[in-house]
Amino acid sequence: MKFIIAGKNIDVTEGLRTAVEDKIGKLEKYFNPETEVHVTLSVEKERQKIEVTIPVKGSIIRSEQVSNDMYVSIDLVEEIIERQLKKYKNKLVDQKQSASFFKQEFIEKDYMDEEEIRIIRTKKFDIKPMYPEDACIQMELLGHNFFVFCNAETDQVNVVYKRKGNTYGLIEPEL
Repeated sequence: MKFIIAGKNIDVTEGLRTAVEDKIGKLEKYFNPETEVHVTLSVEKERQKIEVTIPVKGSIIRSEQVSNDMYVSIDLVEEIIERQLKKYKNKLVDQKQSASFFKQEFIEKDYMDEEEIRIIRTKKFDIKPMYPEDACIQMELLGHNFFVFCNAETDQVNVVYKRKGNTYGLIEPEL
């Protein structure tokens, strides 16, 4: 694996570089040696954040972790990526063009779907045209963190969602 390590508001010391290469390097059992791993270490106030991105043809494997200790963040991110790889292995390998990025042993080994994605309930509801502000009120009344509605201004299906800091977001289709 080829590591590309960058720092934002932090000097990437030899100790940090070694910790990243040792911990994330455990993932090399899944990838071919030419696979690039992009790592960004950053510090904002008390937050020590690591972002790891592994581009494979047709997909991106990505995780970010934040803690108050960079070494803890490094440990956490490796575990998350390994879990993602095992969980989505079949989907990644089914895209045959992606298979060349992974080692044959990983492709051939079966992993139990720890958290297989299953849709267990389908809801149907009448969508009435409303304004995004009204949709936010409706979302709050229902106690949900998102709400699907037909935007009265654009006549398109939109989603409002609750963000951190008691703010709201609006998702609308790009035409």
